[in-house]
Amino acid sequence: MPANTRPPASSGDIAPSRYPGERLGLPERGQHSVARAGRRIGALVVDWGLAMLVSAMFFSSEAWANTALFAIMQIVFLPTLGGSLGHRLWGLRLIRVTGGWVGAWRPLVRTLLLVIVVPALVWDSDQRGFHDKVAGTVLIRA
Repeated sequence: MPANTRPPASSGDIAPSRYPGERLGLPERGQHSVARAGRRIGALVVDWGLAMLVSAMFFSSEAWANTALFAIMQIVFLPTLGGSLGHRLWGLRLIRVTGGWVGAWRPLVRTLLLVIVVPALVWDSDQRGFHDKVAGTVLIRA
């Protein structure tokens, strides 16, 4: 090690990524890169809008029904389609950081944290929300 560099004293001393997804081995841009905020928000609007539409048709737009339908759509579609309807429409896909199928528990944990809202607003330098970090997932461009 050169004399003018020192090893990190703690995990807080780790150098930041040059781009989102670098530490995860993902490309900087294009296919399989980390999904950026614009697409994520677009997908969220689509998913929430669909939940509100179904809620209006069957539950008179009750707030609990909107949230429950949103959560059900996430829990069902993440493991079966690789993303929610909004994700797929915006060209996104949810994957495990370590590869392979996301399984059933990851979408459940991710969705429970997502409906709490705050964990989804806390991001790391890879633009992964706390809900994705806990579930061991990352939302990428398909």
